[in-house]
Amino acid sequence: MSALLQEDALRREVEELGPWFHNIDLHGVKTAPDHFLGDYPTIKWRRFAAALPQDLAGKSVLDIGCNGGFYSIEMKRRGAARVLGMDWDEAYLAQARFASKVLGLDIEYRQLSVYDVGALGERFDLVLFMGVLYHLRHPLLALDLIREHVAGDILVFQSMQRGSSAPGHFEGDYPFAETAHFDEAHYPKLHFIENRYAGDPTNWWVPNRACAEAMLRSAGFAIESHPEPEVYVCRTAARPYGAEPAYPARGKTGEPAP
Repeated sequence: MSALLQEDALRREVEELGPWFHNIDLHGVKTAPDHFLGDYPTIKWRRFAAALPQDLAGKSVLDIGCNGGFYSIEMKRRGAARVLGMDWDEAYLAQARFASKVLGLDIEYRQLSVYDVGALGERFDLVLFMGVLYHLRHPLLALDLIREHVAGDILVFQSMQRGSSAPGHFEGDYPFAETAHFDEAHYPKLHFIENRYAGDPTNWWVPNRACAEAMLRSAGFAIESHPEPEVYVCRTAARPYGAEPAYPARGKTGEPAP
């Protein structure tokens, strides 16, 4: 088969697996060349790539909410011994498996929710949690579960942010009658979206900067660097009082828990 025919066949397979949210370069064939954010997520990756270890030889990586596999691929390119990408959407996993196969990279992908990370039964040297928090109805629970079950050392966190971009400056406690700080723009705020945002019904909560940072600390992560406005590189740290995750009981299929 000629190179031209191979490229045409590759383009057809990319189109059949679409639409793609990750624009990945598959030997010259782009998966999302008309992305509304531009060459995404490459344009974001370039702004914080230098903040992560260049050499991941011997390290394990977990990519939570891996989507089409862009970050899993980049971690494998840095020599990670094992990369596991997980996502709840099987369509995204099919894209990720296809992209990794085309690029000749040995990456494992599993269909799992972030709430099920405890089922993995192992910790990872580096955990990626990119662009997932605001799609969750229970965002702090997700961070608690990541800290409890899978974060072994480094967490790379990214979330869309809205509201004040100023770092929060607030006391560790306030008297009951003191309420003015709740109205300050830089106080940690997690904006709740009842219906849709940007046409997406899975956008539930959007933090401001102070809230994103406070949630990370509250879940037991120490922020080491903030290389990009939405990205934080963290290390596992001691958890504050009451920071353990909750495990709601489930009833039988189709029945609410008592």
